[in-house]
Amino acid sequence: MPSFWNNIVYALKSTAPLVKVLRLIDGEKVPAMGYIYKAMDKAKETIIKSFNEREERFQTIVEIIDRRWSCQLHHPLHAAGYFLNPQYYYNDPTIEQNEDIMVGLYKCVEKLNPVLKIQDKIMRELTLYKRSEGVFGERLAIRHRSDFAPGNLLKYIFLSIYLLYLLSCLTH
Repeated sequence: MPSFWNNIVYALKSTAPLVKVLRLIDGEKVPAMGYIYKAMDKAKETIIKSFNEREERFQTIVEIIDRRWSCQLHHPLHAAGYFLNPQYYYNDPTIEQNEDIMVGLYKCVEKLNPVLKIQDKIMRELTLYKRSEGVFGERLAIRHRSDFAPGNLLKYIFLSIYLLYLLSCLTH
């Protein structure tokens, strides 16, 4: 009988963090795009800690998660969503050193708009976001970085950048 309960505890430690990620993805309260990347990292960290960082206990589980993440869930849009989530970007000074995130952001920009001029404009305009300038530097935006839905922010950023591009075309 103890083996049965040990298996139950093992299953709960392995799956409870993943259930939280699934609830986030399936939830309707906030768009999940800007949160998935961090949620998966946090789920793996939680699983590792729940097994007291004993690799022989968590290694297989983490390998399965990584395989599924790589082939089914890991897309450039998730990395871009993580980067453009102000809750994470402004609280993680190392985010721009993460090659995976930056490559995902660049791939996303390339995929969303194949016009090189617009891609270049988007990358220049991202400087406003990075430096917390323009609308991103407003006190209201700063106060609500942790509770502003990144999905709405993504739409706003790309719409703003596109409108700036159109205005620059009209004035030249």
